[in-house]
Amino acid sequence: MLEGQRIGVVVPAYHEERLIGRTLRGIPAFVDHVIVVDDASGDETSRAALAVGDPRVEVVRHDRNRGVGAAIATGYARAFERGVDVAVVMAGDAQMDPDDLPRLIAPVVAGRAGYAKGNRLAWPEARARMPLTRWLGNVVLSALTRLATGAKIEDSQCGYTALSADAARRLPLDQLWPRYGYPNDLLGHLVQQGVDVVDVPVRPIYADERSGVGWRHALFVVPSVLLRVWLRRAVATPRALPTPRS
Repeated sequence: MLEGQRIGVVVPAYHEERLIGRTLRGIPAFVDHVIVVDDASGDETSRAALAVGDPRVEVVRHDRNRGVGAAIATGYARAFERGVDVAVVMAGDAQMDPDDLPRLIAPVVAGRAGYAKGNRLAWPEARARMPLTRWLGNVVLSALTRLATGAKIEDSQCGYTALSADAARRLPLDQLWPRYGYPNDLLGHLVQQGVDVVDVPVRPIYADERSGVGWRHALFVVPSVLLRVWLRRAVATPRALPTPRS
């Protein structure tokens, strides 16, 4: 527990047998539950997660590949069923520094926000640490996300996040976009539900992990999700009535 609140970590994983152990061994001791969601991997991801031997770790396996967003939604549902107050998402490829976790969850634990989102772009020397294509893609997609959702965030694509149980109850988690583009759709719902969202600087880590995100996702998938978010927001926002003429 941290400051009297139960903390859970959701780890979506697909073909991560090589790095899942490194991810799980780094999770701090104050975390109460760790839910690994194996999204129908064809390798030994589930076995490697259990081989860590951490009694906090529970593995949930999808019977078919449903996408990273669906894996996160499954993990959220299980974590909140287990009674956690805050659920953190950490990718299974060891790309998120566990030393940043206390700072990330602090505003949620303190009740200042319902959702905290990692912001790699605000980290000192972020541009030097991130590959140019990743940095540029994040800058562009984040600007589009701000326009589509109204969320005041700087790094829309960072998956290192913390969600409160109260905020989760206000969201249609089972209806969110199931694949890449999930964080953008989620941000749209959070803003529509009036959930306070904050940015928290986190370290950008790019090492020997293999990203499944390509230019197709950046150029077509995420923009299509953002269009959906913008249309949903436009329909939900009451239009101002014309001023009667005297």
